[in-house]
Amino acid sequence: MKTVLITGAGSGFGHEVAMRLAEKGFAVIAAVEIYAQVQPLKREAAARGVSLQVEKLDVTNDGDHRKALAWNVEILVNNAGVLEGGAVVDIPAENMRNEFEVNVIGPLLLTQGIAKQMVKRKEGRIVWVSSREGLNVNPFTGIYSASKHAVEAIAETMALELQEFGIEVATINPGPFLTGFNDRGFETWKSWKDDASERLFDYSKLAFPRAQFDPEPVYATMTAVAAGEIDTYRNLEPKSMLEETKKNIEAPWNRKVKDGLGTRPPSVQKSYEMQPETLAPS
Repeated sequence: MKTVLITGAGSGFGHEVAMRLAEKGFAVIAAVEIYAQVQPLKREAAARGVSLQVEKLDVTNDGDHRKALAWNVEILVNNAGVLEGGAVVDIPAENMRNEFEVNVIGPLLLTQGIAKQMVKRKEGRIVWVSSREGLNVNPFTGIYSASKHAVEAIAETMALELQEFGIEVATINPGPFLTGFNDRGFETWKSWKDDASERLFDYSKLAFPRAQFDPEPVYATMTAVAAGEIDTYRNLEPKSMLEETKKNIEAPWNRKVKDGLGTRPPSVQKSYEMQPETLAPS
């Protein structure tokens, strides 16, 4: 079976998908951000009866990028990412830059070298884990959403540029899923290096503004796309949010700049009303 590299495998989607791809017989290289995550993941894989090659790979580290070139990766799943919650007028510069380094620049630099190896073989598959927020936006996730919009542009362009070389490119667009990722992202304000008195919002009163789904559909779809069992370019989960997503893409064409001025949008109010880790109805 082919060699799969999946980044961000220390937790969340990447962790489970690495296990499932290994169960399917793929030679899985499960990349984690720090060395402390290596042995726990190896132990979990052993407990599930699967074999993983667990490697430390920080997607922002150039040395780790070069190390990955020795692994002969045939399928790359760019899954690593972070969420910095907060209003676009409040998030400090350092945190904004980190969001783009982890979600966009680092993964793209990693992909450049691996993609050129694939081109030489005239075969390969690159899967970008984007987000529903790469297609829509929500209050207080704007910088994250901007990074995923960038991923969408990169992936779609890459699909065009690598087509003649036989390289497949696909995206995964998870909506709000209960893995801890979204709720952790709304705690990062506690470590901001800024003047809290200058913030527009009090983040102790806010939570991630959507109820969150059980992550099983993303595990299944990511695994199938990486394995080549699903061949659609864009893969949004949950599918129940597909029509809402498409409507939201169209909505700005009809919006007036004065619509709702002086009032709080319902989507912002949800952040005040929502409790962390709220599970969406199945």
